[in-house]
Amino acid sequence: MLLNTEDFRGRARRNLPRFVFDYIEGAADDGHCLRRNQSDLAAVELTPRVLRDTTTVDTSIEVFGRKWALPFGIAPTGLNGLVRPRGDSLLATAASRGGIPFALSTASNMRLEDVRAAAPESVQWMQLYVMHRDMAGQIVERAARAKYEALVLTVDVPVSGNREADLRNGFRIPFKPTAKLAWDVITHPRWSMRMVPGGATDFANLTATGGSGGSANMQAALLARAMDRSLVWETLAWLRGLWKGPLLLKGILHPDDARLAVDHGVDGLIVSNHGGRQNDSSPSAISALPRIVAAINGRIPVFMDGGIRRGGDIAKALALGAKAAFVGRPALYGLAVGGAEGAEAVIRLLAAELVRSMTLLGATSASALPGTLERANRSLA
Repeated sequence: MLLNTEDFRGRARRNLPRFVFDYIEGAADDGHCLRRNQSDLAAVELTPRVLRDTTTVDTSIEVFGRKWALPFGIAPTGLNGLVRPRGDSLLATAASRGGIPFALSTASNMRLEDVRAAAPESVQWMQLYVMHRDMAGQIVERAARAKYEALVLTVDVPVSGNREADLRNGFRIPFKPTAKLAWDVITHPRWSMRMVPGGATDFANLTATGGSGGSANMQAALLARAMDRSLVWETLAWLRGLWKGPLLLKGILHPDDARLAVDHGVDGLIVSNHGGRQNDSSPSAISALPRIVAAINGRIPVFMDGGIRRGGDIAKALALGAKAAFVGRPALYGLAVGGAEGAEAVIRLLAAELVRSMTLLGATSASALPGTLERANRSLA
């Protein structure tokens, strides 16, 4: 019985080859930051308000002029085609059915145009990595033509985190078969049979650009997150020249960077430590959130991701000032278990937990949640 996201995680672990599951779960160094994301969320306390009319609980919010049915979305994650063939379109479909946004990664195994077409009426955002500026410019222009609604520039990857599980598994692009990898695949026949007709391991948005952008070296650079380290605040003017919609920065943890983002005309921030996959000594996303919210002072919306495993975690993020939260790994667990239906089941599960939490707290809307904040861990105090 799949009662929570941890149940989905256990089932996903059985369904997937080890190298795929380890890629999803992977964290930097010793995994301290990954664990902090969850333990710091667990330490946040919300105090119920009683004798309030909770006959109706409204979970909807409005972001950049678009209504979301729930105050969370699906975070950008790469190589989803390894979890399920056409994994990105399946996640976009699940998000659309749930009335929430889906953010597509540059490291998708599907062309951004095809993912957009899979759920044309839904809210879809495009995440951007910049390894090569010409290639990045082409992706931005294609995203604009495909009518993605916001651009999310990930800014916490000047170099890849030290992900030792991937190194031990020999996980690289292009794939180099080994006896260990072959055994991993053979012992997961259902996954293998799905992958034969429709699986993909290349970065479709790089190959679609042609030229140097689609080279094996560029794809390897994306897997290794070998980014353009010359990107600075002034570089945002270049992106603004290509992209006219909302521009968000993902990977903000310091209040001074939040203020600089506002000064440079950014439209939104995602407080994130890349799911603990980059710098093992980074603060948890939830502990950084209040300082970022205070620095922004309502001028632009602030979102967060990292450690969300329960609907109650989403309530805590909103209580600490987030406009909404983004969910990464749990959506992939659902995708691994049941494709679009599995991801949709995770969305419904989180939604039900959120409504239950809000009802028990006496909060009939997202805006009422900050009034329930009681106490958090020492790093939040």
